Amino acid sequence: MSLRDKIPGFNSLVIPYHIAQSAAAEVKNGFPGKKLRVIGVTGTNGKTTTCFMIWKMLNHAGFKTGLMTTVAWGVPGLPAEYHPDSDGLVKQIEHMTTADSFTLNCRMKTIAKSGAEFLVLEVTSHALAQFRTLGIPIEIAVMTNVTHEHLDYHKTFDRYVKAKTKLFKHAGFGVINADDPSAKEFKNATPDNNYITYGIKSGKMKAKSVKLSASGVEYSFGDIKPIKIKTQIPGEFNVYNSMAAALVGKRLGLTEKQIADGIASLTEVEGRMNRLQLGQDYEVIVDFAHTPDAFQKVFDSVKAPSKSGRIISLFGGAGRRDESTRSERGEIAGKYSDICIITEDDSRDEDPKSIMAMFREGCKKAGMKDSAIIEIVNREEAISKAISLAKKGDLVLILGKGHEKTILRADGPHAFEDLKVTTKAIKKALKK
Repeated sequence: MSLRDKIPGFNSLVIPYHIAQSAAAEVKNGFPGKKLRVIGVTGTNGKTTTCFMIWKMLNHAGFKTGLMTTVAWGVPGLPAEYHPDSDGLVKQIEHMTTADSFTLNCRMKTIAKSGAEFLVLEVTSHALAQFRTLGIPIEIAVMTNVTHEHLDYHKTFDRYVKAKTKLFKHAGFGVINADDPSAKEFKNATPDNNYITYGIKSGKMKAKSVKLSASGVEYSFGDIKPIKIKTQIPGEFNVYNSMAAALVGKRLGLTEKQIADGIASLTEVEGRMNRLQLGQDYEVIVDFAHTPDAFQKVFDSVKAPSKSGRIISLFGGAGRRDESTRSERGEIAGKYSDICIITEDDSRDEDPKSIMAMFREGCKKAGMKDSAIIEIVNREEAISKAISLAKKGDLVLILGKGHEKTILRADGPHAFEDLKVTTKAIKKALKK
């Protein structure tokens, strides 16, 4: 049990500390946020992909733009001392989306010194509740969606939503998902009603003629002169993500071509619907999905390559995190999968077997037979098992960790990457 659980009003008690820490970080680094035009993106799911789409779109249009997300941070032309990739990005090792105040301001300072005009910043509810982004002027705030997550920290869904809306309270402009039940809260939080809404079912900007395929999504929006959008990343949720990005582009004055070409140029985001094709006759997808909403969206967006193909899904749950959704996630996976392999995630100091039992309960609720539910604690062994079971025309889903570079166990972090481990398992299976 953490201090947060032991001490009544713990979060309120540490607010002055968080504020002081953020203020000190800004002063030490010369208020770097004020030297950048910051676009903040918040939501339960879709934040990282939306950030990458905005970042890619702006850089593609010729605007030097920095990025800070769950997956990576950096800017084109980042000094070699940071060991950036060809896009100027550095992999994020920490299991934290929005870095602590000092790291956040230090990285913003580096991005600003590199000559960036814009910064696309992924912002979590934890960061907002802890004032990590205090003093950073948000030119445009984006809301992707809000579903149940992090209630172990916020305690209630209402408090979770209120934390998210803090991003909008001082933003110059808001981009809000109208199809989300919490949209009204974000509208009310935006000063002077200076926002635009988007969606598939509702919103001022609605997606029309939506086409979904295994290679991406296509649609158009706008009445007078519709903008046609095409992504290289599949899933209906990427209609929402890309439209949010497109509306940021419109607000910043980009042309229709700059918007469309920029979004289309993003080929993938690490750990987000990554397809691994190494010559096998079945399909393998690795995704970061770890909430009920994300699970549902992934299963809604995929199907086995052949009519007789099966869906084999692998997943687990993080320890010391909202355990109320474990059974629900198991039930969603059980409803759509032919075989469920339950394994460890970031179990931390919680017994992984007890976590797995909650997921099994959910699978059973969905009507799965015991023979279709496999429990293997070691995640690498579980992934190898999933690949070994795959036959021609099947689909294997590896869910939960996506881009992450470590797995957190009772004795601390261990090097582990779903993409690398899954690739290794496929190669081994192909040699047999």
